[in-house]
Amino acid sequence: MTLIPLISKTKEQQNFRDVWLPATKSCSIIENMMAKKNNNRQEEPLEKQLWKAADKLRKNIDAAEYKHVVLGLIFLKYISDAFESLYEKLKKGEGEYAGADPEDRDEYRAENVFFVPPEARWAFLQAEAKKPKIGIIVDAAMDAIEKENPSLKDVLPKVYARGNLDPANLGGLIDLISNIAMHDAKARSADVLGHVFEYFLGEFALAEGKKGGQFYTPRSVVELLVEMLEPYKGRVFDPCCGSGGMFVQSEKFVAQHQGRVNDISIYGQESNLTTWRLCKMNLAIRAIDSSQVKWNNEGSFLNDAHKDLKADYVLANPPFNDSDWSGELLRKDGRWKYGVPPEGNANYAWVQHFIYHLAPSGAAGFVLAKGSLTSKTSGEGEIRKQIIEDRLVDCIVNLPPKLFLNTQIPACLWFISRNKANGGYRTRTDEILFIDARNMGHLINRRTLEFSSEDIEKIASTYHNWRNPNGTYQDVKGFCNSASIERVRELDYVLTPGRYVGLPDEEDDFDFEERFTALKAEFEEELKEEERLNRLIMENLKKIEIK
Repeated sequence: MTLIPLISKTKEQQNFRDVWLPATKSCSIIENMMAKKNNNRQEEPLEKQLWKAADKLRKNIDAAEYKHVVLGLIFLKYISDAFESLYEKLKKGEGEYAGADPEDRDEYRAENVFFVPPEARWAFLQAEAKKPKIGIIVDAAMDAIEKENPSLKDVLPKVYARGNLDPANLGGLIDLISNIAMHDAKARSADVLGHVFEYFLGEFALAEGKKGGQFYTPRSVVELLVEMLEPYKGRVFDPCCGSGGMFVQSEKFVAQHQGRVNDISIYGQESNLTTWRLCKMNLAIRAIDSSQVKWNNEGSFLNDAHKDLKADYVLANPPFNDSDWSGELLRKDGRWKYGVPPEGNANYAWVQHFIYHLAPSGAAGFVLAKGSLTSKTSGEGEIRKQIIEDRLVDCIVNLPPKLFLNTQIPACLWFISRNKANGGYRTRTDEILFIDARNMGHLINRRTLEFSSEDIEKIASTYHNWRNPNGTYQDVKGFCNSASIERVRELDYVLTPGRYVGLPDEEDDFDFEERFTALKAEFEEELKEEERLNRLIMENLKKIEIK
């Protein structure tokens, strides 16, 4: 890396130094971090250092726009690295690659690798990074890749030649990303890039706040859903898939539990085109087949892209209390088996949409506003009653506040099971598990909370021990309770976990009479003290002579 001198002799040199020095410093930090084994002090993870360095280069660009700039480049680096790895094998022509042409598109298609034309390869872009027209060059590279790879058509961002993105800053970003996997083996570079991409998605969501929450479900919530549902094998469906976090975590889950990633297939739908593009890139960088992740602007209710799908698992975080879901156009829809959802709230439209798409032994885990547990507005209470009486509700988890970036509305998790009498689990047809996790989690900043791995393990293992035939489940006051359908009926089909789990033992020992007596005595003492002070004030006032 060429270092810029600290003393510049001309104004032009000074301006150049001001722009490029931060980028070179960032790269130096990364290099030092990669050599952390040689010193004893703890360094920040690579992804955090990259984020800080990239954020410094953002200048006056809004995070919502900058997101596409950065993530697009990370994706470009990923597909270029994958291409170059196979290109070198084809060039050597050894073993199965004997006689292969490294420029033959079919060779790359055969191994599910994107073909990258010369003008879009990372080495070329890096060599051009310091040129004033680098934005135009990157946009052209994105166009070239889309032309060569039909599955990426209309997916990649072309935002690099815009006037608000300084060419020098863009060049600095290219240099920065060039160093992501510079000390890793090529075989590991995809994992590194995938991890960085995922981390950046979360950081951009935090930076955007409420708007960011539209495309990103918090990582710990996704992990909890996946850990509880355990999608080892079959079809995984998310009809409001955002940036694809449910799919990525499902694949991770299978891999971490020594399963075969190819044993699951994913199906998704997203109505926001920009978010869908992020999803396609997120899945591609993880080498996840996204051919069944569809976009249309009508959305899952008006234009169900997977009408005939019966999924083994549904994982979803739909918009809370959505009033703009075109319910007035769908009053006679066949999905409303348990009752017509109100036009002003899509919560129970989503619930029935998920149930409709479940296979006979399928299971669903999804996020909803907490109001869905109690609401009786416009027939919602009757719909909930019918779903409960049909023995579909398996578990309800009450979530703590501040988990979600885009809303302060209290939330909960629903778990639906089409068949609670088999599937390798014990028969629990007439039971529902309630878990109250409101006091769990920790703050990562003033506004945002997340679950720790221990929190996730505690909640998931509680559900598994309750569900599994050889489980060691026990009710815990204040945390979990296995309630009968009869008990749910007694409480008028309200599903709020607090109604069932009760108070923890230490709170159950609360003695109202004792506490009231103590407070009364304290109050009386304060009144006496107030009276004494008032007398003292009056006595002092009498001593004041007015002339």
